[in-house]
Amino acid sequence: MAEDNVVRKYEFHPALIGDIELGRPNLGFNVRVEVYRLMQYTFRDVIERKYGTEEADEIFFSAGRIAGTEFYRKYIGEQKDLGDFVRTLQGQLRENGIGILRVEKTSDDLGKLILSVEEDLDCSGLPELDFEVCKYDEGFLAGVMESYTGAPYNVREIDCWCTGDRTCRFTVDRA
Repeated sequence: MAEDNVVRKYEFHPALIGDIELGRPNLGFNVRVEVYRLMQYTFRDVIERKYGTEEADEIFFSAGRIAGTEFYRKYIGEQKDLGDFVRTLQGQLRENGIGILRVEKTSDDLGKLILSVEEDLDCSGLPELDFEVCKYDEGFLAGVMESYTGAPYNVREIDCWCTGDRTCRFTVDRA
């Protein structure tokens, strides 16, 4: 792990997303899901071989949290009303091909939620593996919720396509 005072070469910055219209005038914004998964699961394989499963899970969760925070900033923006927040989040997840979000349960204070994501970008259509694979999604949802509420969240996948379910389901608890 790099120390906080070390100058980093690849620190995430929104500019690293780039100007897609300028850089990909012919291919545009779209890429096939198989290619995205090829990148994600080869990264995961290399990280897991080098650092072990637990560390790989932590790395993917942390990366997902950064992505969720940036996704909120770029696609959701400041939201005061819970209904507007949920509708905007659902619309952006669908529009960007990430998945179809449903809020299954929520407490009035947003201290506990159960969310499901159908047609999940990371795992829908994968073979059954007997374990959940959506660590990145856990972090992503934590980053989105933390951005909306200003409070930290613990997110855990409890159902996954890869465990035989046909939707990914997450518990979302304020830390």
